[in-house]
Amino acid sequence: MKPFLYLLLFASTLSFAQNALDEDIASIESKLIEWRRYFHQNPELSNQEFKTAEKIAAHLKSLGLEVETEVAITGVVGLLKGDLPGKVVALRADIDALPVTERNDLPFKSDVKTTFLGTETGVMHACGHDTHIAILMATAEVLSKHKDKIRGTIKFIFQPAEEGPPPGEKGGAKLMIKEGVLENPKVNVIFGLHINAGTPVGTLKYKKGGIMASVERFVIDVKGKQTHGSQPWSGVDPILISAKIIDGLQTIISREAKLTDEAAVITVGKITAGTRFNIIPETAQLIGTVRTLDKDMRTMIERRMTEMTETIAKAYGGEATISFRNQTSITYNDPELTDQMLPSLQKVAGTENVKLMKATTGGEDFSYFQEIVPGIYFFLGGMTPSDTSKGAFPHHTPDFMIDESGMLLGVKAFTQLTLDYLNSK
Repeated sequence: MKPFLYLLLFASTLSFAQNALDEDIASIESKLIEWRRYFHQNPELSNQEFKTAEKIAAHLKSLGLEVETEVAITGVVGLLKGDLPGKVVALRADIDALPVTERNDLPFKSDVKTTFLGTETGVMHACGHDTHIAILMATAEVLSKHKDKIRGTIKFIFQPAEEGPPPGEKGGAKLMIKEGVLENPKVNVIFGLHINAGTPVGTLKYKKGGIMASVERFVIDVKGKQTHGSQPWSGVDPILISAKIIDGLQTIISREAKLTDEAAVITVGKITAGTRFNIIPETAQLIGTVRTLDKDMRTMIERRMTEMTETIAKAYGGEATISFRNQTSITYNDPELTDQMLPSLQKVAGTENVKLMKATTGGEDFSYFQEIVPGIYFFLGGMTPSDTSKGAFPHHTPDFMIDESGMLLGVKAFTQLTLDYLNSK
């Protein structure tokens, strides 16, 4: 065959394959919306996603995938082996809901009720995880139809407990990794997305390096000396010490953290002390969070918080100890991989619709996967057009709403990233 005829035939084959792929993606939108509405109407909390997992597993099995269930308690993993040898790509969706009572007036709104940490509450997909599940299920169906053209293997990871396992339990990405989700076969790269109610439909947002913050939970225990409220001089006031500690901690951010490099936040969210108006108590407890986007800054802030807590308490005649518990690491997009895959995102959304964003101080346990293998985490537009001027309701609120027309772009992005990476040298 003459060279130009071979090239013409090759180009024609590629064009046919792309057209078939585009048609399969376009035709799955009705299923995508149906799945999303089912999960929205039937939300389940972290480590309790039993019916959610059952529906996911049944779908993956119907596609002929190898399916593993009960990974990290309720997680599901599907394996699609292409007909051609190659690398391994993992795609991840989180599947848990939140203890939030929905206020939206939707025909598929959640009426699920539960008791969470002793409080009666509703259960709602108030962060968009229902859309993430549907998007990954749709991606699995589309790619399974093109098994003969896939050069490598795809792992579909449906992860429970992204919002954090219940107290005293293990779960989430950490437990999935411990149970070997990135092995057998060994994953080369991982991709994840998060729909965003504040980003217009049709838009993708990305950032190289740290895109979401590490999340630390801290507890400060302050010890004073109990006395009558009318005689403060005869005791040591742990409430006063707590106030001074809170004030001092903020100077770490305002005077010591180099905020021109990366953002950082220290927030005290809970204070517990005392029993009566006229008693200075013996103890007080502060609970809060630290958010950082730089590992060195994180180390510095923890060191200074420890020094400041102990020193301030001592200066006022008391004692204080501080402990930290890691909730998530920095969600870090591998710079080289991001550069490599950026054209894939631009191809499906249009170059003008792929926006470079600033980092956010929210946290994501997708970060634990990225500590093991290179990964990219990006944001998918879910803001309804009518909200672009007035702003959308934030995630984790009773009025949170997603425009379903934005989900199909997520399927396109996952599909394009996967195929482009597997076909790369």
